Amino acid sequence: MKTRREALSFGLSFPDTYEDTPFHDPNWKLVRYRGNKKAFLWTYEKDGQICLNVKTEPEKAYFWRKVHASVLPGYHQNKEHWNTVILDGSIPDGDIRQMIAESYGLISDSPTKRIYEAVKRIPRGCVATYAQVAEEAGDRKMARAVGNALHKNPDPQTIPCHRVVNAKGELAGEYAFGGAWKQGEILQSEGVEVKDGRVDLSKYRWRK
Repeated sequence: MKTRREALSFGLSFPDTYEDTPFHDPNWKLVRYRGNKKAFLWTYEKDGQICLNVKTEPEKAYFWRKVHASVLPGYHQNKEHWNTVILDGSIPDGDIRQMIAESYGLISDSPTKRIYEAVKRIPRGCVATYAQVAEEAGDRKMARAVGNALHKNPDPQTIPCHRVVNAKGELAGEYAFGGAWKQGEILQSEGVEVKDGRVDLSKYRWRK
């Protein structure tokens, strides 16, 4: 990710967001969460480079700065809660997306955030259906939103979307991180039997 438009497009892919130019200065373009109008992504050019400001938890702020030389304390913002990300090509796209997603999560109380938190609770060796995750996230009717959110999962290491299957126990044909075969491979490594692209829900469904 090297351009402002790439960053803005990713920010706008989250639910209930919109682009804003609040200072009547085209150098500053923000993405806000519609629910509270707070900005979670600031984009601007400084010293000839495109920069992003993203919100972060204090411990994560220092983690990202330590990992990447092009992540700095937030320019013109609270240095404990904001980081500046310089799009100089040195930071992997996945890390940039994760930082933007974390900022969105902190700014919004969104269905996507609740979905991710619900998926994190599925224990190893179990699976849950889309409807089950939706119910755990507060609204059983948003099962379709679960699929959309997991397809854009910013952090599969901590949000185990491979543990989510459909109502018949079938794996996702368009699994976001390598196809159904990859999903099945990960599940089997966790002790979940997969047969003909399906999991036996009577045996492996998550029961609290």
